[in-house]
Amino acid sequence: MDLSYRAQIMSKDVAVATVAGNAVTPVREDLLPLFFKRSSSFEDWLRTRAIDIHRTNSRLLKKALRLAERDETELVLSVYAATITDTYWVKPEGSSLAYSDVKFTENYFDDVALTGGGVSEIALLYRNSEDKASMAHTPELTNTGSFEKCWRLIGGEWWMYKRADRLALFSELFVYELGTALGFPMAYYERVDGSTIRSRDFTGGAGVNFEPVASIVGDDDDYGVSYAAFRKLGTEFSDAYLEIIFLDAVCENVDRHTNNYGVLRDVVSGKILSLAPNYDNNLALVSRGYPNRADRAGLLQVLLTEFEQETGAFADYASRHRLPVITPELLQACIEKTGVPVQTKFVTDFVMYRYRQSPVYAQIQKQKNRRKEMDAR
Repeated sequence: MDLSYRAQIMSKDVAVATVAGNAVTPVREDLLPLFFKRSSSFEDWLRTRAIDIHRTNSRLLKKALRLAERDETELVLSVYAATITDTYWVKPEGSSLAYSDVKFTENYFDDVALTGGGVSEIALLYRNSEDKASMAHTPELTNTGSFEKCWRLIGGEWWMYKRADRLALFSELFVYELGTALGFPMAYYERVDGSTIRSRDFTGGAGVNFEPVASIVGDDDDYGVSYAAFRKLGTEFSDAYLEIIFLDAVCENVDRHTNNYGVLRDVVSGKILSLAPNYDNNLALVSRGYPNRADRAGLLQVLLTEFEQETGAFADYASRHRLPVITPELLQACIEKTGVPVQTKFVTDFVMYRYRQSPVYAQIQKQKNRRKEMDAR
C-alpha cells in the first residue's frame, strides 16, 4: 500500500475511520466495520471486498474496463470500495464525493461478469462513452466469491445471478427449500434457467449492513470458535448458527467458511441485529456427483458430533426450540419444488442418513424416550 495514501472510511456520509497508508484509525467505534476490531490493515480489509481475479470472467471484465494491470486493491478503490450489501466506502483525502455519488444505481457489465458474453460490444460502448467514470462504476469489482456471478437491478431490487451446473443448481435450490420448510431464516433463491439461479439481496440495498463472520473470527472455521463468538452476542445468535451448521451437516455442505455466513448490523447505530439468512449452498449434496453410497458418514457428521460432545449446544437449543423434524416425504416435496431432475431416492436416503446421525435427531429420540418413561408412570 502506498504509504502516502490518505482517506476516510465512510458509512454513508459519516466518517468512521481515517486511513494513512495501510493504517486505519477509528473515529466512530460504534459504526466501524467489525474487521477493524481485530486488525488495522486497510489493505487486508480491501481484499475482503475484492472480486476474485482468478475467475475467468473477472479477467474479461478487467480487459473491458482497461484495468488489466491493476491488482485487487486498485480494482476495489476504483469504485471507492463500495458494495451492494453495506454502506461502507472509501473517500479519498480532499474529495467532495457523497454516498449518493458512489452508491451503485446501475450495472453495465452484468453479462460480462456472469457469462463472459457481450465483451466486444460493451468494451466498444465503454471506449466511446463520454462518461466513462459513471459507466465503469460497476458493483462487479466488489462482487466476491469464486463462481461466475453478477448483480442485476430489477424493479428497484438488486439480485445476485449465479451460474451453476445442474447438480449445483439443484443443491442451492434444495437447501433453500428444506431450510424454509424447517422454519430457518434463508436467503431467497429461485431458478432462472437450466444453468442460472438468482437470489434477492437480503440487505435491501444496504438497508442493513452485512458483514461476514470472518470480520469477527478471521478464517478459523472451527464450529466452537464461531459458536463461542455468537454466544457472547446472545442465544438468538448462537441458536441461528446451530441451524446453519445442522443444515450443512445433513446436506453435506463442505464449503461453509467464515466468508459465506455473517451478521446484519443497523446502519445508524452499528448494533448487530441478527445473523444473516443462510445462503451459498451450491456445493452441498450431490453437487460434485453422486457418491457410491448414500449411507456413508461424512466429515461434517463427525465434526458436528464432536462439537456437541464438547459443548452440549444442541441439547441447550432443544430446551428453547421445537426441534426440526425431517421425513422422506418432506424431502421429496422439497426435491419436487426445485424443478431439477435428480435421483430422488438417492438424495432422500442421503439426507435421511445424515439427519439420523445428527445431534438434533439424538435429542428428538431422547425426548421421545422421556415421554415414554413418563407415560409408563
